[in-house]
Amino acid sequence: MQMRPAELTAIRAGEVDLAFRRWEMPRLKVGTRMRTAVGLIEVTSVDRVPVSRLTAKDARRAGAASLAALRQGLDRVHPERPVYRIGLRYAGADPRQALRETVPDEAGLDEIGAWLDRLDRAGAWTRATLLLIDELPATRAPELAEKMGRDTLSFKQNVRKLKERGLTESLDIGYRLSARGAALLDHEGHPRKPGNEPVPGTPLPHIGAAATKALNARGVTRLEQVAMLSADEVQALHGVGPYALNHLRTALEEAGLAFNSGNQAPAAADPRTHDSVAPC
Repeated sequence: MQMRPAELTAIRAGEVDLAFRRWEMPRLKVGTRMRTAVGLIEVTSVDRVPVSRLTAKDARRAGAASLAALRQGLDRVHPERPVYRIGLRYAGADPRQALRETVPDEAGLDEIGAWLDRLDRAGAWTRATLLLIDELPATRAPELAEKMGRDTLSFKQNVRKLKERGLTESLDIGYRLSARGAALLDHEGHPRKPGNEPVPGTPLPHIGAAATKALNARGVTRLEQVAMLSADEVQALHGVGPYALNHLRTALEEAGLAFNSGNQAPAAADPRTHDSVAPC
């Protein structure tokens, strides 16, 4: 089920707990947990409802401006299909986030390597994909797929398999090798690009490609690094708008952090540490 970033943010904040969709038949089951940009969203109910039974309260709980706006939105696409009311709730962080930061012992890394070997039986691609992401982080999937001689869809499907094991993480633009993925390549003795060690800490939330690119250009890839900047400094970056700034502020609060409120910008240092930010 597709949801806009603003919807996801509102669900996580507890401001929205319903969604309405026109489906031929239910596409979700109660108890399903969907992985999204803000974490896990759980389906708490799925009920078919006549449009005439929708209420202003339904509209508010779905984040619609009004009952009329909700009905108009439902009538834009496939108005002949029945309407389903889906109950939703935020169910916590994506467990893959913690997995990415967890580096197994040698036996655990050997187990991951054996799993990759099984994937490679139909044609070797796993290590080549990891090495390419290590070499070209934050690069668009179509460009990476072309370098692999693959179509974009099949390339993304393969990367998704690696992500399930915590070996990569998705960015607003492209991917990055995780600490777990880097440890695996090092364990197996694969040559890696110097200076591309994964940065520890909390990943940036999904704030859009332009804002992410602006922060990355300053060497900021983790929330702990954002906290060393003031809100004014972040807002002044080209590509960072109100949505990105508010989303960063929310993510900082949830991580027990905040924008730097000091009068002076923090000293420039190695951006790969938690307590430093590289200069522009």
